[in-house]
Amino acid sequence: MIQQIDHLGIAVRKLEDTIPYYEKSLGLKCHGVEEVESQKVRTAFFDAGGVHIELLEPTADDSPIAKFLETRGEGIHHIAFRTDDIEGQLKQASESGVRLIHEVPFEGAAEKLVAFLHPKSTHGVLTEFCMAKHHDAAGEGDSMVE
Repeated sequence: MIQQIDHLGIAVRKLEDTIPYYEKSLGLKCHGVEEVESQKVRTAFFDAGGVHIELLEPTADDSPIAKFLETRGEGIHHIAFRTDDIEGQLKQASESGVRLIHEVPFEGAAEKLVAFLHPKSTHGVLTEFCMAKHHDAAGEGDSMVE
């Protein structure tokens, strides 16, 4: 069911201050900025050899990213695994004793369905499953990949 690491989510205070590092210092191209209102976050996407970097900037003081920045500062927030069966992946994790943050996937950035596993049951790593909302039999999405 898991196909590959889809992206690494990195919490940042301001996209405008961080994007230049990835573009100028690392030579990566920003593939777009998107706001995900339901998560109170703005995202910027970069491709690093098929694994994506997702910068996450809070848009409200009560967003999960704002809380993360307050307690931990900027840095890696989560790892996301691309799957072709997000519901099945959640069921497998739950049946193995992993605590789910989301029992039902919801719409995330880049036209994907996403759901998170609680870091207290994943050895301290906030883990995301993601799947393109529109995927074909080969498991490929017809939207931009995060």
